[in-house]
Amino acid sequence: MAFLELTEVRKAFNQNVVVQNFNLAVERGEFISFLGPSGCGKTTTLRMIAGFELPSSGSITIDGKDITHLRPNQRNVGMVFQSYALFPNMTVAQNVAFGLKVAKWQASEIGPRVEEMLNIIKLPHLADRYPYQLSGGQQQRVALARALAVKPQVLLLDEPLSALDAKIRVSLRDEIRSLQRKLGITTIYVTHDQEEALSMSDRIVVMTEGRVDQVGVPFEIYNNPKTRFVANFVGTLSVLNGTVADATTLDVGGQKVTIGAGLAGRAAGSACAVALRPEVATLEGYGGQGATANLADRAVRNRLNGKIEDVAFLGSVIRIKVRIGSDLLSLDTFNNPAVTPPEHGSDAVVTFSPADVLVLEEK
Repeated sequence: MAFLELTEVRKAFNQNVVVQNFNLAVERGEFISFLGPSGCGKTTTLRMIAGFELPSSGSITIDGKDITHLRPNQRNVGMVFQSYALFPNMTVAQNVAFGLKVAKWQASEIGPRVEEMLNIIKLPHLADRYPYQLSGGQQQRVALARALAVKPQVLLLDEPLSALDAKIRVSLRDEIRSLQRKLGITTIYVTHDQEEALSMSDRIVVMTEGRVDQVGVPFEIYNNPKTRFVANFVGTLSVLNGTVADATTLDVGGQKVTIGAGLAGRAAGSACAVALRPEVATLEGYGGQGATANLADRAVRNRLNGKIEDVAFLGSVIRIKVRIGSDLLSLDTFNNPAVTPPEHGSDAVVTFSPADVLVLEEK
């Protein structure tokens, strides 16, 4: 049996269903991210695990115990909010100690535990400061320490980094992941930031319109999306629309695209959309090399003719958009100071391997 299980969980507010048929089994010590756009139900699901919302139907268990209808203070879970939610009239140490007092820890145990947690988050020197005297990153560390102090079975984080600037966000997410691994605590992390989810998670649950679209490890979610939504939401994606010519070939505006797999069972002449990640395509004749292009199969690579629509300089990477019929195809190349990027409106030939073409299932 999994450590944390959600079985057929559903949540409706009057006639508005915000979570439907949610099933998930989480192993002890796993780091799971709920990833999706605003309004997809990820925070509502997190709040049901915490006990702030009760499911309309379904069940939630932790370590074999049914907690579906228990109050929040009856569940051994820790929660970190986006807004820090620190008590402004309490010092850092007092904030960390608050949950321990509520849980009726002995006074002789509280001091050492607070000291331990402040050392873990590397802020022992700020124990006597108040929240207004801390930076945003420091406040979120204190909120994390407060949640972990009571030794919860499950740690829940609701977009904890979204209010921080980019550099602090990257630094703190690395610290959170390192701390989670050190403590071995089962963690559910809510985010709409795909980079956070891909870099931190053992597995990702991609959600849309209150349902789970796909569950998998980051490598699988990115490289083998099961639906058009997942493919578009996780990473940059170019979609080419065409019609099926045969079991291995797609006609895209009069140009042939060979597919590695995925067209079996589709009728000739039927509409089909395929997708490419920007790092798998290369621009023929351009000195910048595609980030991960496989050149060993050059002889069998697809070749599509088009025109340069846009060139965006992103530092180490240059993103080039090529117009192919009515579709835009993006490709990434490493910046090469010795090579001038192609000009807008110039002719272009894009090449890519049949194995890198994603045939998307509609859902």
